[in-house]
Amino acid sequence: MLDMLSGETRVFVIIGHPIAQVKAPGGMTRGFAERGRNAVVIPIHVLPEDVDRFIDALGPIRNVDGIIATVPHKFAARRHCRVVSERADFLESTNIVRRHPDGGWYGDMSDGLGFVRAMMQTGCQPEGKRALLIGAGGAGSAIALQMLDSGVAELAIHDSDTARRDGLIAKLLKVHPGKVRAGSMDPSGFDIVANATPMGMKAGDPLPVEVDKLKSGIFVGDVITAPEVSPLLEIARSMGCRTQTGVGMFLAQRELMLDFLEGKAI
Repeated sequence: MLDMLSGETRVFVIIGHPIAQVKAPGGMTRGFAERGRNAVVIPIHVLPEDVDRFIDALGPIRNVDGIIATVPHKFAARRHCRVVSERADFLESTNIVRRHPDGGWYGDMSDGLGFVRAMMQTGCQPEGKRALLIGAGGAGSAIALQMLDSGVAELAIHDSDTARRDGLIAKLLKVHPGKVRAGSMDPSGFDIVANATPMGMKAGDPLPVEVDKLKSGIFVGDVITAPEVSPLLEIARSMGCRTQTGVGMFLAQRELMLDFLEGKAI
């Protein structure tokens, strides 16, 4: 891939805080190379208080064709988009942004599609299931919407930020009435448990659910990519649960992200 680098190389950035755990730069750059594109994805560590200025500064840089936003910048990325997909408009967040023909930014959200696609690839069909989602941020909001659109019978949402949780629930109830409620850390009675928080990335992080109440056969998914097998998934596997890693989620949505960044609809 280094042989491709030149002044003609198109640049995409991935922004986050923190950023060291992110696996996308290598995987996305390889994906572009496999498609014959001379393009690279560069990780950029941006603090929340600096993200608006950083995205503004990318505007006039003509060889930067897109942005991938990870925690906690997905809502900020949406603010800078001139045009967004219907999905991103509803969620008010984007994780993929490409240069619009008029020079502005066009955004979409692929996290929910990636999570549910990976879940189905591992043999868990969401239709008719009861699901518990931990986290109502950018990724969590997208996963919530996609699970509901994919037919879960009930979705309970837990977030330590109760205002954010309640805001997401109210929004989702408008399109899926009667199917969404507030949840807790107790996974009892659920078929699917999804962690959409960063809990587990750092040593000493609390567990996102009460793992002693997990039962064999529950499907447990995590968005964390490092460590690939999070503490939650490690315990879930020991208890006979089926699991899905954050790396699996990334791989399931990589082609969607590449398609979007190349100008295609997803």
